[in-house]
Order: sequence, then C-alpha cells, then structure tokens
Amino acid sequence: MSRALDWASDGLIWPHRETSQFVRVGGISWHVQRMGDEDKPVLLMLHGTGASVHSWHGLMPLLAKTHHVVAMDLPRHGFTTGHPPEDMSLPRMASTVMRLVSALGINPAAIIGHSAGAALALQMALDHGYEGPIIALNSALRPFPGIAAQLFPAVAKILFVNPLVPRLFSGAASLSGDTDRFIAKATGSKIDAAGMACYAALMENSRHTKGALAMMANWDLPTLRTRMANIQNPVLMVHSDNDAAIPLDWAKEAHGWLPNAHLDVLEGLGHLAHEEAPERMMGRISPYLTDRETTPAE
Repeated sequence: MSRALDWASDGLIWPHRETSQFVRVGGISWHVQRMGDEDKPVLLMLHGTGASVHSWHGLMPLLAKTHHVVAMDLPRHGFTTGHPPEDMSLPRMASTVMRLVSALGINPAAIIGHSAGAALALQMALDHGYEGPIIALNSALRPFPGIAAQLFPAVAKILFVNPLVPRLFSGAASLSGDTDRFIAKATGSKIDAAGMACYAALMENSRHTKGALAMMANWDLPTLRTRMANIQNPVLMVHSDNDAAIPLDWAKEAHGWLPNAHLDVLEGLGHLAHEEAPERMMGRISPYLTDRETTPAE
C-alpha cells in the first residue's frame, strides 16, 4: 500500500505550518489551518482537485487581516486521511465538510472555493442551507461537452480502481522532476517556489494522486448544473483569461446559470491566479466581501 504523506517529514515545507492542526471527526483526521482573530467573521476556504491548503498560502494572510480564515485539505488530499472512497462524490464531500465545520464550531460568513472547490461550495448551499456569499475562483462548474461528459468520469474511474496507475503517475512526476513545466502547461500559471515545492511533494505521492483521481471519478457536474438555478446565494466568479484548465468561455457560460452571480475577469493570469498574484486577487475579493457579506443563517 502506498504511504500517506508524513507531516513530520513531508510537511516541513508546508507554508504557515505553525497554523496547522489535526482535527479528528469520527474516523477522519483532517488537516486544518486557521489564521486571524477568532472574533472576526469566518471565511471557509476550499481548494481544488489535486491541491491542498498550501494553495492559499499567499492569500490567507491577506484575508486574515479582516477575517478568521479556515482552510482544510479536502478528503483524501494532502494530509487529511480516513475518508472512504464513497466520500469523494460531490454531495458526500459537501456533507463531510459540513461535519467538520460543525466540529470546529464555526459559522462561515463566506466561502471561497477554487476550481472544484467552487462546485463544492455551491453543493453546500444546495444541500446544507448555507446562504452566505460564495466567491468562486477559476471555478470548474461546466460539465465537459458532448461525449466527454460520459467518457471523462469513466476514464477516471478506470484509473482509480487500477492500483498501479497512481503509482505510475507519481513515479513519472518523481522521475521527471519537472513540476514547474507541468504546472505551467496544465494551468497557464507561474507560481512561487514555495507553492511549487508543495505541488511536487503531492504529485510524487501516489496516495494523494489516487485521492485526486477518486474526486474526478465521482464529480457529477451535470447533476449540479440542473440545480444551479435554485442557488440564491450571491456569487462572485473571478476568472482568468489565460486559464489553461478552465477556459474563460466556460466560466461565462456557467455564469448565466446562476441567478445572483457576477463575473469578474483577471487579465494575464492562469488557473492558479490566487497563487500567482494574491494581492491582485485580494483586490477583487475584498470589495465584494465588504459590500455583500451578511450575518450567516443560523
């Protein structure tokens, strides 16, 4: 069996390590980072597929000046362990994140989700009564077109059930040693050395890779698409025009499915815009929070 990432060794390079804690909820061990005054409004941060809390390392300190920021490694990602494979569907992941929110005793004033994390935030609004603002960064909301909608999840499932595949993926990443080129090609982003080191560690770990494949295999965006008209939350979609993973045209299409959404375009950045230019991203997020943040529903 592939080994889990080890916090005592692999975790030494993780940004803001001093803010990390491990929270047990049932049989699950969640890796959580919290930053900022606990008396301030809570921001819940949800990273995308294949990432971890490190994805927020530039943005969290900026948000923590005005909020209490809470981020976690999603199920079967990074240093979070114990989730069964069936928890990787969109509805099940929303439920397990809400159980963590309850265990932490927090009441998010807003949720910020990147890529697939944005879809997760919308699912939490639909299934768990979250009524506050949602900020969707380079969101992955549009189902793949045509036959790809059926083929992509099927291929991911085949890869997931073959135990050799995650090891081959992580082995290739380790042998190539070229995380920079891979990230640049896949996302259109150029990120800092701290973030790149974390992605390299994640890509070289087959257990994390298998978690990312499981998430892709169970991500049912077509069903979410049929329910988006029911989402009344205010939604800010911030999308980059150089996103190599999720084209801007897809974001424009998804924007039309949400009744109360605003689309803001960032020029010259890629899919990991919040890592490339956290100050610029903060410039889009901060005014929106100031204008629209409300007291969360009980």
